[in-house]
Amino acid sequence: MATKPETDAGASAPSASASADSKPRSHDLKQRKGQFLIAPRRHPGMQMMGIAPLSMATVEQALKDSPDIEIIDRVGPKQVVGALATGMQDGGVLVARMNEDKAQALALQSQGQLIVERDQPLQLCDADYPQPAMVSYNLPLGGTAFSAEFQLMGKGQPVEGAEVYLFGSLLPARGVSDASGRVRLTLYGDSAASVRRLYVKPRADFWSFWQERPEVSDDELNLIGLRALSDWPSLKSFPQQQQLTWGQRAMRLDQLPNTYRGQGVKIAVVDSGCANSHQDLTQVSHGQDIVNKSATSWNIDTIAHGSHCTGVIAGLDSATGIRGFAPDAEIHACKLFPGGQISQLIEALEYCIEHQIDVVNMSLGGAEPSEALEQQIVRARRAGVACIVAAGNSGGPVQYPGSSPNVLTVAAIGRINEFPADSYHTQTTTPQIDANGFFAARFSCFGPEIAVCAPGVAITSSVPDNNFAAWDGTSMAAPHVTGLAALVLAHHPDFRGAGQMRSAERVEHLFQIIKRSCQPLMLGDPRRTGFGLPDVVRAVGLGQMQGMMAGAPGIASLMAPMSNHALGALLGNSAMHALANAYREPPAISPQNAALGMALGMGALDPYALYRGGMAPAFLQGSYW
Repeated sequence: MATKPETDAGASAPSASASADSKPRSHDLKQRKGQFLIAPRRHPGMQMMGIAPLSMATVEQALKDSPDIEIIDRVGPKQVVGALATGMQDGGVLVARMNEDKAQALALQSQGQLIVERDQPLQLCDADYPQPAMVSYNLPLGGTAFSAEFQLMGKGQPVEGAEVYLFGSLLPARGVSDASGRVRLTLYGDSAASVRRLYVKPRADFWSFWQERPEVSDDELNLIGLRALSDWPSLKSFPQQQQLTWGQRAMRLDQLPNTYRGQGVKIAVVDSGCANSHQDLTQVSHGQDIVNKSATSWNIDTIAHGSHCTGVIAGLDSATGIRGFAPDAEIHACKLFPGGQISQLIEALEYCIEHQIDVVNMSLGGAEPSEALEQQIVRARRAGVACIVAAGNSGGPVQYPGSSPNVLTVAAIGRINEFPADSYHTQTTTPQIDANGFFAARFSCFGPEIAVCAPGVAITSSVPDNNFAAWDGTSMAAPHVTGLAALVLAHHPDFRGAGQMRSAERVEHLFQIIKRSCQPLMLGDPRRTGFGLPDVVRAVGLGQMQGMMAGAPGIASLMAPMSNHALGALLGNSAMHALANAYREPPAISPQNAALGMALGMGALDPYALYRGGMAPAFLQGSYW
């Protein structure tokens, strides 16, 4: 007799509650709580009026007692001694979530004694393809559409992972090439006739590609051949044979004695991390993942931006790749991206204070100034930390923190004939070009805050895994000056002995030396170039004597019989040091030339400038030697 199978309770019809759960849920979309910074205001005027900063311990307890406020972090000093030494007696900045109206009420209740501001997101200062303006139209839901497939090839092989952008009359289409080098893009509301331009950005090892009014087919495969970086004459045999970038040569790094390598200087790169698995970055062994509060993940650089900046600053001096300005400096990678905010930059600067960093590179910016961050920048400066900051890439006024008076802000320049004519780098040029081919980069921010300019167009450097890329941006310009600053601190005579004392005065003296070393650039608007392009040789204190020797070849032999003792007494440390590096047995100066020696030693005479201008007086040309 057949039995009736038992009903599986799990297979029974869904209950009422289960049926209800399966219905789509909904909620009213509202503005989420904002993330805010809360810090005691430390304005000098408050101290003059006898108003002491609020106790942050008291403030923190009051905020914890508020049901509408969630404290999520506290950034700032970790050591009491360091806090007192840099002017933060009751240290720290609170990070809290709350509604906008609650933040405004808190600011009013503090009667000006608290900083309450949004914890702004930060962005990296590298120049990318032109972003479309805010659209004022509806995208078509149907009708006309233009679709095309592209094949990217380089060195006879498919190029994978390249970003491809197709611009029409509406929003651009974007895709990434697959393992076969192919990508299909669709422009809605456009036709073949309305395609305006094509942009290809390879991940590494190839030049970018830019084409105005491209003839794109919608029924045939569109083949794009990419140039290898080594196809360019100045990068011939690269990376198998080590190179300096055009920017490093423009700043005369190639004319610096090889013993000048930044020994003993600590540099922090606040960026996206540093892939120290790269052959040019294996020496980097210090760092912190600020965002994830980890001491181990700083060397994972998914964006590659931090690795690129670090390569310019301190790429290894080896047989291959790119050599940095200061390959023997101690590098610290402070990982802030992706996801970096003002609070985390404050924490990164705290790392720099605690680890006695000498120079910090910040190729980043925000939308608005931050008073809480400015207080931290001042603290870092008092602790002897020199902040080198990118100006920004919006093509408008300098972005913050580049607009801070307490940092050295760097704009970007380029030079013609340093990149292929069909690369995107051509879009960065401006009409004003000087006799040396320099131009102010179109994307670079400008303003009275610009201290100096540096190469920031078609800069080749290291990117993960073990590759190289040519990028644009004030992000690329700032590392040139950071590397130079490390060389100055390591090798300029002014930073020996008492000059090693960490202080705001030391930072200011460093900035002034960099500015005074500059070659002025006449590119139409001084707000785009500041004091000009820094000169490495002059900045480290070698410029005067090397310039004189180059201008008057007979001087060295004529000076040889003179007294070394007299030379040391008359020239002073800086000029004597220059001669010692120019010659194995430095010549000296005779008594009849005491006036010349004293003028050189005091810096009152600059023979390099005199010879360059063709105005050398007779006594420098040999009549008195």
